[in-house]
Amino acid sequence: MNPLLLINVKTYEQGTGRNAVRLAEIAKKFSGSDKYDIILAVQPTDIAAVSKIISTYAQHIDSAEYGSHTGHILPEAVKAAGAVGTLINHSERPVPIGEIERNIKRAKQCGLVTVCCAPDPKAVEQIAKLGPDYVAVEPPELIGGKISVSTAKPEVIRKSVNLVNLANPNVKVLCGAGIHNKQDVSTALKLGTVGILVASAVVKSEDPEMAIRELAGGY
Repeated sequence: MNPLLLINVKTYEQGTGRNAVRLAEIAKKFSGSDKYDIILAVQPTDIAAVSKIISTYAQHIDSAEYGSHTGHILPEAVKAAGAVGTLINHSERPVPIGEIERNIKRAKQCGLVTVCCAPDPKAVEQIAKLGPDYVAVEPPELIGGKISVSTAKPEVIRKSVNLVNLANPNVKVLCGAGIHNKQDVSTALKLGTVGILVASAVVKSEDPEMAIRELAGGY
């Protein structure tokens, strides 16, 4: 499995509807690399369109099953729409640890890859024991900023990787928050991660293609 370049479009206008499709078409230009896999995490309503262009993750799922659960996001539904994975517990959509565990279980039942976000090494270790495919460490105070976690807090990445290796070596570590350039990516990989989770650096860029090209240069 290649390292990941995972782009979360959030609910930015630049990543919604037609704009999500546009971003997917731009990102598609960088797919097929033997150095990394590029994936977009989009809103549920955009999964069907975007997944026809590039590998796609849902931004969130719920642990609900078929039944009377109005407003919940079924894992089966995002899978049927074309998603191959999902984010869980992003800092902007946190869920209790028990729900994280249930979401991981439900995602696995549907064959979805799981990327669980965590704010610090302690949470990384706790979540790793639940057996997701990836844990993404993202200090909330750096999300959306101009200074990357790999620059500002490399010790957070290093400690997270070490704790995951002890807790569950089958889990892989990603990092996010403030990552903007190839040096940020290269440093993150050297610290033991297998890729990055980014958002505004690409989605809000005046030139998303150039932004992706810059990040891809770090692999």
